[in-house]
Amino acid sequence: MRLKVLLSLFIVSGIMWSCDTHKNKERSQVTAKDILGNPDYLAISYGGYRKTTRDVQPTIDELKEDMKILHAMGVKVLRTYNVHLPQASNILKSIDELKKENTSFEMYVMLGAWIDCDNAWTSDPNHNAESLNNEKEIAQAVALAKQYPDIVKIIAVGNEAMVKWAWSYYVQPGVILKWVNHLQELKQKGELSKDLWITSSDNFASWGGGSEEYHVEDLNKLIKAVDYISMHTYPMHDTHYNPVFWEFEGNKPHLEAIDELMLKAKQYAVSQYDSVKNYMKSIGVRKPIHIGETGWASFSNGHYGSKGSNATDEYKEALFYKHMRDWTKETKMSCFYFEAFDENWKDAQNAGGSENHFGLFTIEGKAKYALWNLVDQGIFKGLTRGGNPIVKTFDGNKEQLLLNVGLPSSAKKTSTANH
Repeated sequence: MRLKVLLSLFIVSGIMWSCDTHKNKERSQVTAKDILGNPDYLAISYGGYRKTTRDVQPTIDELKEDMKILHAMGVKVLRTYNVHLPQASNILKSIDELKKENTSFEMYVMLGAWIDCDNAWTSDPNHNAESLNNEKEIAQAVALAKQYPDIVKIIAVGNEAMVKWAWSYYVQPGVILKWVNHLQELKQKGELSKDLWITSSDNFASWGGGSEEYHVEDLNKLIKAVDYISMHTYPMHDTHYNPVFWEFEGNKPHLEAIDELMLKAKQYAVSQYDSVKNYMKSIGVRKPIHIGETGWASFSNGHYGSKGSNATDEYKEALFYKHMRDWTKETKMSCFYFEAFDENWKDAQNAGGSENHFGLFTIEGKAKYALWNLVDQGIFKGLTRGGNPIVKTFDGNKEQLLLNVGLPSSAKKTSTANH
C-alpha cells in the first residue's frame, strides 16, 4: 500500500514537473509580436526609485516588492529607461528570480537604452553630434538582451531623444537610425533573437505627427527601420500651453464638466496618434503603433495645478487612465502607461512638481483613485511596499478626494457651473 502511494506521488510530481517545464518553455517562446496589442499583457512604464536621488538605487527586495504588486494588477510588460544604472539589470534579475520561485509569475521587459547628444546637460549641447556614452549604452542593452532572452522582448533606442523641446540632450534622427540599424543587423547575424523587436520611444511630433521641421529623410528611414513605432502623447501638458484645450459650452455641474473635458483629453491623444499614422501612410509605410508613454499627474504646484491650468488631481488622473486603457484595448494597442509609482527624484528641488506625481501608487505604496477598485477586490492582500500594506489614498474617502478636484481654470471663463 505504501509503495502504491509513493508511486502515485512520484507520478503526480512527474506530471506537475512536466506541466511546469512545458509552461516555462511556452513562455520563453513568447515574442514581442505576441505581447504588443494583447489585452492579456498589460503594459506600464516603471522606475523603482524611492529617494530624491538616483544615487540610491532600489534593492532587489524592493524591486521584487514592486514586481509582485504590478503582477497582481495584471501587468506583464514593463518599460525601463536606461541600462547604465544598476536598476535595469536588477529588474531583470528580480524577474528572473521571481519566475524561479513561482512558475505562475510572468513578466517581460521593453529595455530602454538612453541616447544623448554630445555635451548633453550643459549650457552648450551639440545636437549635431552624439555622446560617446551612447555606444556603451547600446552595448549594455545588447548584453542584457542576450543574458535574459526570455524576459527582454523589446529594445527602445532613446527616450524622447529626437523631440526639439528636449533641448538639453536631443539628437538628430540619423543617430537613432544608426543604432536601430545596428541592432537590426545583430538580429540578422543571429547575435540577437530575430523575434526581438527594435524601436525608439518618442513624442508624437518626432514621429512625423508634428511640424514639418521633423519631416526629414532620416526620420523616414527610421520609420522603415523600426519594428513598430512607440509614440508618446501627453494631453495634460497642453492644458497649460494651449488653454483653449479645456473650453466647453454651457453650464454644467462641476464633475459633469470635468468628465466632458477629460473625454476631450482622450480624443486629443487619439488625434496625435492619427497624425503619426497619417504621416506613416504618406511615406508608404504600414506598421504597428503602440503608446510608449502617456500619463496624467495627480498633483502639481506649478503650471498644471491650482495656480495654473488646474489639471492635476487624482480624479482627473483616474478618468484619463480609464480612457486610455479602454481606447488602446479596443484598438488592440499596448499602452505603457506612465507610470507605476511616484518617483520624487525627477524634481528633487520641488516636492510638489508634477513630474514627481505621475504614479498610480504613491512612494509609500498607497493606491491612487484610479486603482481603488482593485483594492476593493483584494488583489493586493498580503502585498506591501516598504513594509506598508497597499491601501487607498484619502483613506478611501471619495468626498475628501473630491475637495481637491477643481474645474480647469480656462474652463471657468466659458462656464459658470458650480460644484
